[in-house]
Amino acid sequence: MATAANAAPEEETGDEAEVKPKKSIVKIILGVVGLLVLLAGTVFGTLFFSGYFNPKPPVDPESAEAAEKGANPKDKKDAKPSKLSKKSPEITRFDYQYMQIEKDFLVNLMNSKKVMSVSLALMTHYDERVFENVKKHELALRSAVLDVLRQVPESDINKPEFRVELARKIRNAMNSLLEKYEDFGGIEEVLYTNMVIQ
Repeated sequence: MATAANAAPEEETGDEAEVKPKKSIVKIILGVVGLLVLLAGTVFGTLFFSGYFNPKPPVDPESAEAAEKGANPKDKKDAKPSKLSKKSPEITRFDYQYMQIEKDFLVNLMNSKKVMSVSLALMTHYDERVFENVKKHELALRSAVLDVLRQVPESDINKPEFRVELARKIRNAMNSLLEKYEDFGGIEEVLYTNMVIQ
């Protein structure tokens, strides 16, 4: 009996030994799963509160292009001017700005005794930096405009599209010069406020 009594406790000890490793493995698995859930919750919570899941604002293609080139869009000197938009319920419209060039342009027509006097205004839908650049490079721009005006032959002034073509040439000359010095033109239209040919 002593042998049987001694054997019984050994069997119970063996069962307990098998149960303890199973319980410890279950505890480890539950601990790892709990840690993973806690980690996933922390990551999700951080992303949620940082606004990662909020809808992204539309990207301005010009800002994206500047960002790709490594330019800081907030740096006024390097960034292209931004377009000014007008609030309209139907469609997006751009807000236009105008600038009158103070001094008139006075030139002789090519191979002619006639004189042309022109007053110009500029229009853009970009921000004020376009006009700041125009003022900054006023002397070079006046020279470029005078060069365009000096090339006008007297025979062209009677053409129906004369004023439109001349405005386009002046705009292109001014934008080319601004692109050379400031990497951006931005002049959308050249408008005549006065034109006299005598």
